[in-house]
Amino acid sequence: MKQRGRHRRRRRGRALRAALTGAALALTGAATLISASQATVADDPGALEPLTSAAETDALRLTEHRVPRPWLDRLSASMGDPVGVDTVLDSADHTLRDAGDCTAGAREALPVSPAATRAYCWDDADTDGWRPGAVTTSGDADEDGLWGTHRVILSAWSRDDGTPEGGLARVSFVDADDPDRLGYTSALLAVPVDGGHDYRGLDSPVTGMVWYQDKLLVTSSAGDRDALYVYDVERVQRATTAADAVGRVPGGWAAGGNRYVLPAIASYRLPDTDGAARPGAISLDRSTAPDSLVAGERVDADGDRPTRLWRYSLSTLADPERTGLPVTDSAGHVHAVEAYRTGAAEVGGVLSYRPPGAARSDWYLGRAAGGQDGRGTLWRQDTDGARATECGADQSQQCWSGRAGSMSYWARTGEVWSQSGRMLFALPLTSIRDALD
Repeated sequence: MKQRGRHRRRRRGRALRAALTGAALALTGAATLISASQATVADDPGALEPLTSAAETDALRLTEHRVPRPWLDRLSASMGDPVGVDTVLDSADHTLRDAGDCTAGAREALPVSPAATRAYCWDDADTDGWRPGAVTTSGDADEDGLWGTHRVILSAWSRDDGTPEGGLARVSFVDADDPDRLGYTSALLAVPVDGGHDYRGLDSPVTGMVWYQDKLLVTSSAGDRDALYVYDVERVQRATTAADAVGRVPGGWAAGGNRYVLPAIASYRLPDTDGAARPGAISLDRSTAPDSLVAGERVDADGDRPTRLWRYSLSTLADPERTGLPVTDSAGHVHAVEAYRTGAAEVGGVLSYRPPGAARSDWYLGRAAGGQDGRGTLWRQDTDGARATECGADQSQQCWSGRAGSMSYWARTGEVWSQSGRMLFALPLTSIRDALD
């Protein structure tokens, strides 16, 4: 039986590679045809310029605000004991499809070069009316790449469909133990209110997300000063009704039709000054000591200022109250430990990684198509210069996914995970580096 199972997986693997290769060849031709109309997107952003003045780095400072513990306890007392990731995975009620079973239109969101080596599309009925956002994995959460005994992918989605319940955000928990069958279910992201007697939905798209230890950090682009919200993956609450409402309802608790809800345990606030930098894309960098949270803001192509990139150190304290959180000073401030400006605009994904033995980190920026239809670009930058991946007969630089999303590096497998349109995909970091070298 095991031998036949291996043969099935090999055949499916060959079919998937063939589908992805065919899609990449077709998209390479498309990239060549549209490259001329997107020349402005691929403008060389130049070298990274360090930010060193106090005024520049103060604009990157965050202040920590914890949700009072009695509020969280009050929610648990009303909703029932929290559950963990294993319970959520065990109740997976949807399945992603292999790329070979996805439509050609969906596969157009995949990068051309370097090409994805694994790709999946989401359940159309479940994601109708929801926009894809950031991705993170258990490779971020723990060095061994597992959460307990599971390989897990987390995918953020937002809804703004003009209904009274619009403006919600949720996270899909994907069981990735079997690469041939990825099952998932979702939890609504919420913020406790009224002393923990109720909660509201996180009314913001999630463009950046990092799962580090037991904490999930997500970006917020809402109109207030809260730039990051923090969730505890071991404090997932069960919804008691499938109603499309959010919060306390007659007879129980609702999570916008989802089976679970994650109440925020903390937030990080921007400084109350002009020019404060709001993180748009975030990722984890395990190549630094200590591990660090990498951030980049999104500036429109027609913006009148450069984009800022920076990092915060993550806590190494054994204190269980600080696990998975950024380092703060005695006043609760989080300071950037490294910061740059770049000429790159429309940055939708950012990664920083220092290869073994290297003196400095490389920064990888996924840039969207600048408001135009078509493909984005993938750049590597450092303080010496920048280089983009190329594809097509004319060496076009429009080779990346058009709606450039967040990137997450799974160090144990060497893969970079991202999401564009209805496609979730992965490719080796080495293939990105080879394409740039």
